[in-house]
Amino acid sequence: MSTTTSARRRGRRQQDGPRASFRQLLPFLFEHSRVLVIVAILSVVGAVLTLAQPLVVGQVITLVQAGDTLGMLVWLLVALVVTASLISGFQHYLLQRTGTAVVFSSRRSLIARILHLPISEFDARRTGDLVSRVGTDTTLLYAVLTQGLADAVGNSLIFLGALVAMAIIDPVLLLAIVVVIGISVAGVVLLSGRIRRATAQQQEKVGELASGVERAVGSIRTVRAAGAGEREEAAVTGLAREAYGIGVRIAKVSALVVPIAGIALQVSLLVVLGFGGFRVASGAITIAALVTFVMFLFMLIAPLGTFFGAITSVNQALGALGRIQEVLDLPTETTRDAEIAASVEPAAEPRDEEPAAIAFRDVRFAYPENVVAARRTAETEARALLENAHVDVSSVPLDADAADAGAAEAASDRGEVLHGVSFDVPRGSRVALVGPSGAGKSTTLALIERFYDPTGGAILLDGQDVRTLDRADLRAQLGYVEQDAPTLAGTIADNLRLASPDATDADCERVLRAVNLGEVLDRSPLGLEAPVGESGVMLSGGERQRLAIARALLAAPPILLLDESTSSLDGLNEQRMREAIDAVAAGRTLVVIAHRLSTVVDSDLIVVMEHGRVVGQGTHSELVETTPLYRDLAKHQLLV
Repeated sequence: MSTTTSARRRGRRQQDGPRASFRQLLPFLFEHSRVLVIVAILSVVGAVLTLAQPLVVGQVITLVQAGDTLGMLVWLLVALVVTASLISGFQHYLLQRTGTAVVFSSRRSLIARILHLPISEFDARRTGDLVSRVGTDTTLLYAVLTQGLADAVGNSLIFLGALVAMAIIDPVLLLAIVVVIGISVAGVVLLSGRIRRATAQQQEKVGELASGVERAVGSIRTVRAAGAGEREEAAVTGLAREAYGIGVRIAKVSALVVPIAGIALQVSLLVVLGFGGFRVASGAITIAALVTFVMFLFMLIAPLGTFFGAITSVNQALGALGRIQEVLDLPTETTRDAEIAASVEPAAEPRDEEPAAIAFRDVRFAYPENVVAARRTAETEARALLENAHVDVSSVPLDADAADAGAAEAASDRGEVLHGVSFDVPRGSRVALVGPSGAGKSTTLALIERFYDPTGGAILLDGQDVRTLDRADLRAQLGYVEQDAPTLAGTIADNLRLASPDATDADCERVLRAVNLGEVLDRSPLGLEAPVGESGVMLSGGERQRLAIARALLAAPPILLLDESTSSLDGLNEQRMREAIDAVAAGRTLVVIAHRLSTVVDSDLIVVMEHGRVVGQGTHSELVETTPLYRDLAKHQLLV
């Protein structure tokens, strides 16, 4: 196979989106195998009862023609019809319930996998797209059972039974019917592949739409303040229009399936009435046999219509399952931990010295290519939005968090964010990381938390490489407050107890008042149960930041990692916050990122970073003398 052909096929697969095979659908069905077996048995019984009806009708016609009494045949026919209908209703209930259970089990698997994915996957993907896979994509699996596979078991038996009966009654007439049906089946099979590809593309667009809505709604105040409501509306509507266009394409293809089934029925019926009438006239078959044949014909065509519908629903489900399976196939944080731990060489630390609480040893790090590509895309979209708003973007920088990734290629041909970073954090000390935006400070804390693993060197916790530690045990020793720590929708207590589910109300109130959030408790009669709103909208920026710090203080881990923890506070609250941190930090190790040097001048150690490298270490007075970058920062902030 040529390289060009292979590339073309890869491109087509990327355009069509992730695709699933029918085999990947089976685990979702086997999980409910007991119920499906019952449904299959009911299908067999129902099929037998249904197939018996034309035979009884044929006997009734024969007896009527002969002038004989019908006896119990009429009651037998009524019993067959009623019993088959009751079985069909119960079977329908089981299929509906099982379809709902399949959706639930797929959602449960997706949720479990998504919440344990590596942080790099969240950095490379859009939140709305992941949410769409849990909500919209899983719903399409419902149709597999309610409109497709399980119901097709009984219909297949009816189809085969009718086929056999028709072959016994008149094989010549059946041959004419098979030709018509064969042509219609071939047409549906050809259309099914297009339906699957279009459904996968539609679900991709729905995921992008969910991401667009999530972005616009999540930043609605910024959008309104910037007067960008109409532009955001146009952007999100554009995604909706693309999804609509693909949906119309699916509707057009699916619409062809319906007339194919209808044409097959009508042509078959005309063939039976025309050719069958000729057969009756020639004495080849009787009128009773022809009526029975016609009834079996309808039984043959009805399952065929269900089969056509099943092909459509199954292909739509497989298109959605491809997106579901794409996430389920992603490795979790712990999937490769054993392999990583086995490949880590023991750190050569001096045995006669007490190991540092945290130690960086020639640490190098580069973000994965998918994360860098995603951030480039996000930056391009943001700049395009600003250009549409007639804003000069020639000097618009990336935000502080994205700057590490954005500066990677500029700093090194290999795209590294950190270049041989080494420093020690002694146990019980207070260490500050300072430097300009994009220096790699937030990335340093992310590596300590094992949101990512270094691509070179080692990070040690009490002398042990963090890659050899269980992630849960590692993070239990760390209290991490992000630069823009989110506030979860719910109550104040919900946010505080996120890391300390067993904390008492008294403990919660204590840490809240310690970070000067007592007024938040006092201004609502609900106290700790007061709602904070979506993303903490009912709190100010400073209150949200203090609530995040209170959450970390409540857990009281031996090591605290604070990323710009006082950046949103005024002078008074900053001082109170420093006092609260001083109180809780006694006997604990503290690593702080700060842009305001006034908050860290009294640290035991200050590590100065620039372009992913450590350019100075020491106390405030030592760095003013030895490190030009730090001296410039201190001068700008009037600290020298």
